[in-house]
Amino acid sequence: MINKKQIEKILENYDKDNIHLGVLGGHSALDVARGAKKLGLKTVVVARYGREKTYTKYYKNLFDEIILVDKFSDVAKVENVKKLQELNTIFIHNRYFWVYFDNYDDVESKFQVPIFGTRDMVKLEERDQPKNQYYLLKKAGIRMPKIFDNPKKIDRLVIVKVAEAKRDYERAFFFCNNEKSYIEKSNDMIKNKIITKEALKKAVIEEYIVGAQVNFNYFYSNLNNELELMGTDTRRQTNLDGLLRLPADVQLEVLKYIQPKLIETGHIAVTTKESILEKIFDIGEKFVKTCKKEHSPGIIGPFALQGAVASFEAKEELVIFDVSMRIPGSPGTMFTPHTAYKYIDPISYGERIAMEIQEAIKNGRLDTICT
Repeated sequence: MINKKQIEKILENYDKDNIHLGVLGGHSALDVARGAKKLGLKTVVVARYGREKTYTKYYKNLFDEIILVDKFSDVAKVENVKKLQELNTIFIHNRYFWVYFDNYDDVESKFQVPIFGTRDMVKLEERDQPKNQYYLLKKAGIRMPKIFDNPKKIDRLVIVKVAEAKRDYERAFFFCNNEKSYIEKSNDMIKNKIITKEALKKAVIEEYIVGAQVNFNYFYSNLNNELELMGTDTRRQTNLDGLLRLPADVQLEVLKYIQPKLIETGHIAVTTKESILEKIFDIGEKFVKTCKKEHSPGIIGPFALQGAVASFEAKEELVIFDVSMRIPGSPGTMFTPHTAYKYIDPISYGERIAMEIQEAIKNGRLDTICT
């Protein structure tokens, strides 16, 4: 495990006037790079052969340096780590960065490049990790769906979250309302090789919350101990979005032949009523406080609480069923007004990250925001 002193030593040897923000070529790379360039910082992207044109051709203006690799996990190879260190790189991690490694240990022990954010918290998004996101939400007193540990106990509409057979970093989903429908639908998905029996054993059976789904995207500054709301959005998912656009009778006919899939393909900006803003900040502050207690140093920079605004006994409540412990998947958060309320002009996640890094450089506090 790479420890705090090792990262501090690397940062001490960096040329603070020549810092590069590093990204993997995917997920939020363009947003991070745009923010860095806008604020005068240099950038380096690690792109994969066969998927590099976005960074080497179409948006090459955003990147000062490009490192090409056969597969993304090669970023942890000695020669690539050395190159990134020579460029005085601070790496901006995201979900994309983690899922392409063989295991989390590679990032935690081999990737000796300072990471903006808490290096070992992203793995807590996984349901099979101790003190994972469910544990943290419960500790924070944030409302979440009921979790069923046994299909026999299902007594309401639930969504079953299980790893895909072909892409185990993506989740397949199915809905059911009792043990019988759970068995029928899971057996059908196993038969069609969408999921495996082994993955089903690790699946999460979660109460389905009927409400307006919203992702609450935050930024916590360790430099000034302040929580900011970057924006709110919702997901576009294939093939669910296509199914929902069909008339109800056609949906029922189509569902005889295909299963709904909830693979993220994009996000849409979603505004929220001003009257629930304090509730949004309240759950964010509770989560930050709990993370500090349970997993030092806690949240650094971007994170998201993803859930729904639901109505219970004529009261609106926020129910959270997913957590992103890093920059969320939506670069469109700047298109809601929340950052403009604070900064007058809207800013993106990339800009906010660059602002934090610049302030840390200025005040000699990079070790506060990097792990």
